[in-house]
This record gives sequence, structure tokens and C-alpha cells, in this order.
Amino acid sequence: MTKNSFRYTLSLIVVLALIWIGNSGFYNGLLLSLGAVSVLFVVIVAHRLDIVDEESQPLNLSGRIFGYWLWLLKEIVQSNIHVIKRIWLGPKSISPVVMQLQMSQKTDMGKTIYGNSVTLTPGTVTLDIEDSVMTVYALTYDSIEYLQGGEMNRRVKRLED
Repeated sequence: MTKNSFRYTLSLIVVLALIWIGNSGFYNGLLLSLGAVSVLFVVIVAHRLDIVDEESQPLNLSGRIFGYWLWLLKEIVQSNIHVIKRIWLGPKSISPVVMQLQMSQKTDMGKTIYGNSVTLTPGTVTLDIEDSVMTVYALTYDSIEYLQGGEMNRRVKRLED
């Protein structure tokens, strides 16, 4: 087992144990031992399937992801307000657009985070990701212009570094 493999395995054990304890709410010996057996079983299966790696346990994101989540939450709230305003203004204020945007992310994890972030933001949906091009549907052209500005792209790129 390499050093990185050990780190990913340890991370998986900690995450699974925290999920078990958080969902259980009971801390007697029987339930804790059943939790330990369950965690051990899942880790063994994950190793046999060879799925414990940097994508399944992105330790490099752990320090920066919380700041990104806070920023994304702010963007989601602002987009909600924008969509509600468009609904109140009526159908003439909506101008649906489908456009392809370049992505600067190099990893599949970065591309997935970027695509999901676009989809989580109300009024936009990621339709497809092919190599470094993302196809996006937007309720208004303003939303596409915002994405073309590249703020979200840059922030997700920083997560990869």
C-alpha cells in the first residue's frame, strides 16, 4: 500500500465512521461495533473494486471547498432572486439561450464540480460536457454573460490547484 493509498483509505474510514455515528445517534458498544464492522466491510469492498483513489477521496479539495460552497450559496440566492424577478416580469423577460462555453478545468473532478455548480444555480443547466467544452442552457442571456465572465470557472479552477 502506497502512502497516498493509505491516506485515501484512512480518509474513507473516517468519513464512513462519521456518517455512521452521525446517523446512528446511539453510542452503545453493540452499535459502535456493528458500525466498525460495516465500515471495514465497505473499505474492503472498495479496495477489491479498486475505487479508492484521489477522485473518490479528493483530499486536496478539503481545505478550500468550504469557502467555495459559501460563495456558491451566495450565487444560488442571487440567481433565485433573478429568476423570480423574470417570472414576475412575465414571459417577454425570458430569452432562453443554449451556448457552449470553454472550461479551464483539467481534471474530471473539476469539470464535474463546474458543471454541477452551473446546474445548481437557478436559471442555468449544464446539458453536456465534452472535453473542455460545456453546453449550457440558460433562462436569459444575462446568465450566459455571467458565465462567460468566468468567475465561476476561475473559482473551480482554484479548487484543482
